[in-house]
Amino acid sequence: MSFNIALSGINAAQKDLNTTANNIANVNTTGFKESRAEFGDVYATSIFSNAKTSVGNGVATAHVAQQFQQGSLNFTENSLDLAINGNGFFVTADGLDTVDRGFTRAGAFKLDANSFVTNSSGNYLQVYDVNNDGSPKAVSMAATSPLQIPDTAGVPKSTANVTMSMNLPATTQPLDITKFDPTDSATFSSSTSVSVYDSLGESHTLSTYYVKDQAVPNTWVEFNYVDDQPLDVVGGQAIAPAPGSPVKPLAVSITFDSSGIMQAQAPMPSTTVPLGAILTNGADATQTINLNFNNPTQFASAFEVSKLEQDGATVGRLTGIDIGPDGMIVASYSNGSNDKLGMIAIAKFANEQGLTQTGDTAWRQSQLSGDAVAGKPNTGTFGKVNSSALEQSNVNLTSELVDLITAQRNYQANSRTLEVNSKLQDTVLQIR
Repeated sequence: MSFNIALSGINAAQKDLNTTANNIANVNTTGFKESRAEFGDVYATSIFSNAKTSVGNGVATAHVAQQFQQGSLNFTENSLDLAINGNGFFVTADGLDTVDRGFTRAGAFKLDANSFVTNSSGNYLQVYDVNNDGSPKAVSMAATSPLQIPDTAGVPKSTANVTMSMNLPATTQPLDITKFDPTDSATFSSSTSVSVYDSLGESHTLSTYYVKDQAVPNTWVEFNYVDDQPLDVVGGQAIAPAPGSPVKPLAVSITFDSSGIMQAQAPMPSTTVPLGAILTNGADATQTINLNFNNPTQFASAFEVSKLEQDGATVGRLTGIDIGPDGMIVASYSNGSNDKLGMIAIAKFANEQGLTQTGDTAWRQSQLSGDAVAGKPNTGTFGKVNSSALEQSNVNLTSELVDLITAQRNYQANSRTLEVNSKLQDTVLQIR
């Protein structure tokens, strides 16, 4: 009996040593969670035995329990390095079409050859599909899909609307609008420009010139040029050219009241310009651009453009990835567009210590852990996502070294017990 008790003690001490050694070996493993060997005494009795005199039958390993306390964050320069600050696990899959899910706290992700986001084991990071407003379409394990980051932003979109808002200085000296010449700054009061796009995605410069009309008080005339070529405003005002000057395009008049607010006109003059009239590259020749005035003013202050936007776009190249605390992944492109690609899926469990380890700092759910509960980052009890950061191992090296010494002493003590038992057996055998 005593041999078995001593042997069980040696086995327990060895298990403790192995667990401690594994913790020390993974002190620098990203997302690693330390383990703790838990033991229970072996005690057997029956209804006919005397419990008062039973000494037990040794020790047994009850469980090697992982400790899921938060590890410290190590900040990096890679936006695809992710860490969860709080509860939860990243969701991964080992294939594009598999429904089997793995879970990890190690967020060292990167792009593979097909621009899918994967970890070092080749498992795909799972995200929720999102609506235009950024809300997830569904929050469940079945609704997750691999994240792919396209390196281009869609097809070209021709400009249909330009929205502008500005202040035209009330103190500007009125000019003769018939003498307007875009090459002579003395013939116009102010100007601005914006890039617009045709149906092929080629960029063109739309320039607008403002001349304060000396013939009509508080009235400005706007001329429009694209790539230095004049464009008529549909239904606009015909301007007689000055002698020897180029032909003026049809322009639009903007009239203000005495308080500097644009007067309501019924009907409002059309501000549509036919861009297709100057296109020679095979783009849509019927393209027109609507110029939308957004509350222009005429105050006694300098010329200032407060809004100048257009809704067209060319093909853009990927310039950056931004991931917010809520797990929203936004890709930025060289054409100025920002696309929401998805929301990082995270999961939690009723019993984290019941998860099954699969290696590579990953786990799978089991009967003991319960089913994975999907959630949105930074909501409720789900942790937030930190981009450009990695969660370090939660191993306390000092504590592990102390545990290592303790386990060594336990091993030596049980070995000594085994040696004493052996000597006692020898003494009995030598009795004559």
